[in-house]
Amino acid sequence: MTKGPGAPAATRPTAAAPPPPPGVWNIANVLTMVRLLLVPVFVALLFADGGHNPKWRSVAWAAFAIAMITDLFDGELARRKGLITDFGKIADPIADKAIMGAALIGLSILGDLPWWITAVILFRELGITLMRFWVIRFAVIPASRGGKLKTLTQGIAVGMYVLELTGWLATARAVLMGIAVLLTVGTGLDYVGQAVRLRREGLAKERAGK
Repeated sequence: MTKGPGAPAATRPTAAAPPPPPGVWNIANVLTMVRLLLVPVFVALLFADGGHNPKWRSVAWAAFAIAMITDLFDGELARRKGLITDFGKIADPIADKAIMGAALIGLSILGDLPWWITAVILFRELGITLMRFWVIRFAVIPASRGGKLKTLTQGIAVGMYVLELTGWLATARAVLMGIAVLLTVGTGLDYVGQAVRLRREGLAKERAGK
């Protein structure tokens, strides 16, 4: 049966418009910016009154703990809520390295943490960051379980060094820091192996496609 001239045309389902990209001002990015702003606050508190006042060190620990908590939540919120932005991709790792680097270097300056530990951890963190950029056009190296455990162990160990601890607690933090260093080196070597393999496979695919 044909439709008359006045009959409405059949409606066709239209594809849903893609959601607009998230704005810079979202909860995940705000948490990242809070962590960046906490870096100079933490450093000032760590060195307050000569750097060895237990009260100021406790306040410095609180600032460090807040920064670590925001690190746990901002990335998860960005992924779950679809709030991933170019700003967050750049600012988040910078904030992570800034707070941890400030703590390690500050503690070494105060004589509470051996410089070789600070050097090993910072060399690994900066090296892996550069390694990710080295292979980024071929693939993204995902965070492994070992890497997440390393981050957690580092955060707890460094946080314990920020506090003025004595006795068995001081021994416990030294043992935990030793574990953190082993995880730092072990996961770093694993990332290097992944990066080399991904780059080799990516180059092979490029040559095959020519």
